[in-house]
Amino acid sequence: MQYFLPSQRYDSIFDIPLQELTASGIKGLIFDLDNTLTEWNKELPSETTAWLKFAKNIGFKMCFVSNNSDTRVREVADVVEVPFVARAGKPRRRSFRRAMDLMQTTADTTAVVGDQIFTDILGGNRLGLLTILVSPISSKEFPGTRVVRLFEKILLKWSSRRDHGDGRERPS
Repeated sequence: MQYFLPSQRYDSIFDIPLQELTASGIKGLIFDLDNTLTEWNKELPSETTAWLKFAKNIGFKMCFVSNNSDTRVREVADVVEVPFVARAGKPRRRSFRRAMDLMQTTADTTAVVGDQIFTDILGGNRLGLLTILVSPISSKEFPGTRVVRLFEKILLKWSSRRDHGDGRERPS
């Protein structure tokens, strides 16, 4: 079950403590695109663009890893001049390894930020990366993702009860 649980959880990317990540040795950030940084099939909001540029300016290397098409990911990545891996096949490890190669980082210096447990978090955990789950930006998303969200809710509810209930881990 640990493969499905994020290292950290935040409401949005804006809540991620970048200075704490730097202090803990994180140098590279792998980002999911749709519903993590922008609404599904929309442009990057100006505040997200500014936040990404700020993160770059304080020294983070970045890469977008998305299961979406090359054209879609390139449109967004070009705005902030970030390399990307499209049609990633997440949670397969290959796309995360490719992102680390592009950023010249290692598993112990890389974090994955995404809104889905069964793609972003599972993929990052399989390589031992720091995994950060953010809440989806919008309820509008790919139809298949809506089905997966039901299972994510169950898993997160179970995890929350186990971790925050009476202080004892509950048997599975």
